[in-house]
Amino acid sequence: MATLTEPAVDHPLEPLTGVEIETAVDVLEAEYDIANGAVYHTVVLDEPSKSVVDDFETGDVFDREAFIVFRQDGDTYEATVSVTDEELLEIEHIPGVQPAITPEEVDKSMEVVKNDPEWQAAAARRGVENFDLAIVDPWPASGFEPPEYENRRLVRAISWIRTEEEGNGYARPIEGVFAFVDLDEMEVVKVEDNGVVDEDQPLPPNDADFRADRVDTRDDFDHLDVVQPDGPSFDVDGHTVEWLDWEFQVGWTPREGLVFHDVRFEDDGESRKVLHRASASEMAVPYGDSDPNHSWKDAFDIGEFHVGRMANVLTEGCDCLGEMYYFDAMMNSVDGEPEVLPNAICMHEEDDGVLWKHTEWRKGHTEVRRRRRLVVSFIATVYNYDYGFYWYFYPDGSIEGEVRLTGIDSNGAVSADTDATDTNGEFAVVGEGVKTPIHQHHFNFRLDFDIDESSSRVKEVHNEPVGSDRKNGFKASETLLETEQEARDDIDPLKGKYWRIESTETTNSYGRPCGYKLEPHSNVNSPAKPTSSVKRRAGFLQHNFWATPYDEDEQYAAGDYPNENGDTTGLTEWTEQDRSLVDEDNVLWYTLGVNHVTRAEDWPVLPVEVASFHLKPEGFLDENPAITLPPEPAACEHDRTTTGDD
Repeated sequence: MATLTEPAVDHPLEPLTGVEIETAVDVLEAEYDIANGAVYHTVVLDEPSKSVVDDFETGDVFDREAFIVFRQDGDTYEATVSVTDEELLEIEHIPGVQPAITPEEVDKSMEVVKNDPEWQAAAARRGVENFDLAIVDPWPASGFEPPEYENRRLVRAISWIRTEEEGNGYARPIEGVFAFVDLDEMEVVKVEDNGVVDEDQPLPPNDADFRADRVDTRDDFDHLDVVQPDGPSFDVDGHTVEWLDWEFQVGWTPREGLVFHDVRFEDDGESRKVLHRASASEMAVPYGDSDPNHSWKDAFDIGEFHVGRMANVLTEGCDCLGEMYYFDAMMNSVDGEPEVLPNAICMHEEDDGVLWKHTEWRKGHTEVRRRRRLVVSFIATVYNYDYGFYWYFYPDGSIEGEVRLTGIDSNGAVSADTDATDTNGEFAVVGEGVKTPIHQHHFNFRLDFDIDESSSRVKEVHNEPVGSDRKNGFKASETLLETEQEARDDIDPLKGKYWRIESTETTNSYGRPCGYKLEPHSNVNSPAKPTSSVKRRAGFLQHNFWATPYDEDEQYAAGDYPNENGDTTGLTEWTEQDRSLVDEDNVLWYTLGVNHVTRAEDWPVLPVEVASFHLKPEGFLDENPAITLPPEPAACEHDRTTTGDD
């Protein structure tokens, strides 16, 4: 990773700089006995209180603190350090928890597995000859640790074999072989061999190439360019972004990746707060195939892996088009040193069709405004899967959160004569001797609203009929959700259900409490049994919607330490308190699910699956703020160079 010149810190919510990471670690090591070989899992900004942020004005002096998670001698510790005063403020031993798996542990455990004699013997029984060509993915063993090793820091490694160095690493699974690795001792403690699926063809025969230099690419796909001759419409100052009426802070943590802070919308010259913080707080990816080689798979890519650490350098793949602006991500190494991931976040504008239009047919006059949107995104590769996290800011005051899923489906080997119709709906045959199991992806988003910096209340809204039987009356019925348990809820698209968070102090010009609505798009619930590992560990799957009163210690939907934690923590535990949501500082949590019944067309690389939700002003403003957008006549002034006869 590259080193960068340190920018000045101009806002209390900016991520820690490299110098601040170094300072925090130096202070900790000077004031506490840090063992040789200690692992620094997290060195991040200890975010200041809301009052500090709300009272902040440009030019103010502010303190900076760091939050550190480190592990030594098999124990986990949390520390808080004042970077400003260079002082250790607090340190606490957190017993019985396992921090996320680090990239360094992944790299080392891969080599340990490939060099293990018992694993090599099992792979050789399946026709593997050159172990150097093996791909090994250490998955979390959470919920499925062998009982005799339940107190060890374990991963469960699965593997594939390439035919050559540049081949598709996930084309040929070494089916039925698993290596449990103790990450503390960095040794294989157990090899599980569930048997060869097909003695005549133990490995799928095809390479399933997808690289441009390995397939015949077509020549009728002409170049498309996005041109902004006057440059983009946004301004960036450090981590502060201004675009049209929007202003916000771009943040980053190794755990969540992209974070938004202090999101504001300008209304008639007044900067009005909408969100204090927004991010994806957790993921759960359970697999449904009852085959014991796959039914244990259930990864929490945010809590168990820290998805920000797996982010891509976006300039290397042409992931964005147009006039781009990139933010670097500063993180820490396991040794506590600062590391820069360049171009981790991409920001650009894109056209998204019509925003509003009206044709005055009596006058022969048409007004159209284009729905340009500001896109802020990052993409993370978690082994075989690639996840794009996109946030769209629109001129009408709305925000859309979106996830795009692509990459290569986790797969397994089946007998060469397996009939594609004989799968019991649990998997698809996608290649000769290759199956991809049904699975789901669940993303929980934490949305800390602070509308007009006031207290709030939460309502459920759905359609229902009114009036006599012969008339067409119906209404949007609002129900106040007074407590956390009342707020546990699920989507109902047939009733047009959504949820509204509104200020208890401010109203628009017509007396409507200023608010925003969370509008769900497509979604899915988990069909796993209540006793399943995923339902126990990912309690946030029980409902699509949750609401809690703000608590600075409640940040992640499955709790702080989901790795190797078989208990129900996070949202399900917190909301058992059934705290009041009336006239409180409320946080909304939305679980967005993607159901992936795999198909042959998803192989060898999955075309993107898209899932999203919308946050829309509902009574927050007095009128459509996009009325002031100018038309874009250039869109209608191109030459028509082709016709249907060409």
